[in-house]
Amino acid sequence: MNHELDPAGGTLPHENFRCGLVALAGRPNVGKSTLLNALIGFRLSITSPRPQTTRHRILGISTSEAGQIMYVDTPGLHRGAKRAMNRSLNRAARSAISDVDLVVQVIEAGRWTDEDEALYAALVEQPTPRLLAINKVDLSKDKSAMLPFVAGLAAEHSYDEIHYLSALKRKGLKELERAILQRLPVRPPVFGEDEITDRSERFLAAEMVREQLMLRLDQELPYATTVEIEQFSDRPDGIAEIHAVIWVERDGQKAIVIGNGGAQLKAIGSNARRHMERMFERKVFLKLWVKVREGWVDDENMLKKFGYTD
Repeated sequence: MNHELDPAGGTLPHENFRCGLVALAGRPNVGKSTLLNALIGFRLSITSPRPQTTRHRILGISTSEAGQIMYVDTPGLHRGAKRAMNRSLNRAARSAISDVDLVVQVIEAGRWTDEDEALYAALVEQPTPRLLAINKVDLSKDKSAMLPFVAGLAAEHSYDEIHYLSALKRKGLKELERAILQRLPVRPPVFGEDEITDRSERFLAAEMVREQLMLRLDQELPYATTVEIEQFSDRPDGIAEIHAVIWVERDGQKAIVIGNGGAQLKAIGSNARRHMERMFERKVFLKLWVKVREGWVDDENMLKKFGYTD
């Protein structure tokens, strides 16, 4: 990297180095988390085919010679938020787009919904530059329909630039990154060159267990679950010992999570542990419990306890 040595023996970025916060915003299930992971080159944010997999704002950091982009993966902004947790997710999403240097609105190729429109209405209330990222273009069967679709969007909505992406196949990312950097302020980096997030291993461990719940449980059950880390410690033998509680709302849900003879819970723990060991780069001993807390999804105090804050 084209850096000068500083007096402490480290490096200082060049005078045109850019740094800023960029929100990846969009309705649920448009691929924001997959895009974040692709942009930082690391599987940080959990993903699943289900909408509303992301429940927390997650910071992913990409540092290059040109600058440092701090991406904020936000919960999907959605309508019909009747439960307290859903309202909390919407507040977190709206807070994120008001607190950044640039917003990338992510949509699905060929689709513009009422939720996309509602997010756009929130964006135009901010003075922040905004880009439109049309994701999943590789899945669009009728390529000829894309031009009139985009032309219609551009006629009624104002974006600084429009980009076509396939986050899953890592196509269109360099052009998007270039457009982002051009619009960030000139200032020194906030994080070290090798840092990829500000989230703790404790938080990431809970997310990896929750990812397995999203992937393995049927229909609505994953939305009635959350994960709390009760213990995270490094043993003298170098193994990370993690105790986690999976909270559900009803006894029947507890039985489903545990499974016949404990098989489901064992599979959830085994898969989560393997992901943890890859991310944390050490052996992990993971112990899971399933507990019932009726109505936790509508309990503001429990939501705060589990980290669902604005």
